[in-house]
Amino acid sequence: MKTATALKVEGVARRFGATRILNGVDLSVASGERHAVIGPNGAGKSTLFNVIGGALRPDAGKVWLEGADVTGRSAHRLARAGLGRSFQTTRVFSRLTVFENLRCAVWCGVAAARKGSRVLEPLSKCALWWRHSREVDERARRVLVDLDLEHAAFVLAGALEYGAQRRLDLGIALASGARTLLLDEPTAGMNRDEAARVLAWLRGASVGKTLLVIEHDMDAVFALADRVSVLVQGRVIATGTPAEIRADERVREAYLGVPLGKEAP
Repeated sequence: MKTATALKVEGVARRFGATRILNGVDLSVASGERHAVIGPNGAGKSTLFNVIGGALRPDAGKVWLEGADVTGRSAHRLARAGLGRSFQTTRVFSRLTVFENLRCAVWCGVAAARKGSRVLEPLSKCALWWRHSREVDERARRVLVDLDLEHAAFVLAGALEYGAQRRLDLGIALASGARTLLLDEPTAGMNRDEAARVLAWLRGASVGKTLLVIEHDMDAVFALADRVSVLVQGRVIATGTPAEIRADERVREAYLGVPLGKEAP
């Protein structure tokens, strides 16, 4: 049985002035797959995410989400279509509580999913639904439990320790109801113990979701990803399982820094 494709990038190119950053990127992510993108600094990973996520328009090529051409769509339209994103720099509402952050994310997801509804409704109607929606409350509480942040439900997000803020940031992406998630370095700035806990949580919390992840920590990549794509100088030079990527001579030479003929660490 053929697996459906959740996200597909075809021939995507992007330049800034005379500098070409993406040189015809081709990438395919199956529905429900956890797919990592790795590569050296300057390879074009963030630019690729910005093109997929709607922050940048490609100069050439197409982006497909669940079979629909979404090339050049804005981030908020992509969010309504089921694409969520977390960032390398944590982006939470620091003056709202943890629970309120999650309610915001759930509310936007529920509103976007309701046929014929609009997120931008009259303020009086928005305020009424915001204050009294059991659906929003219940979904936010479920995510709160998954995040292991029940004890901090009414703590201001800005007062959380770094690792908890990172979990909340990821939780906001998950709470939105997005089916496909772009995660930019989910373990950035964490020590090994924190990273291991977040990866274990992410594996469980993302069941049934499609993940496309940028990550520099190779231990994290190989622990989380079903498949890995290697981006070098704006092109994907290899895609495969973690074991295949470890053994690929092009990857060992271009990214992992292992001279040909020597064993990978």
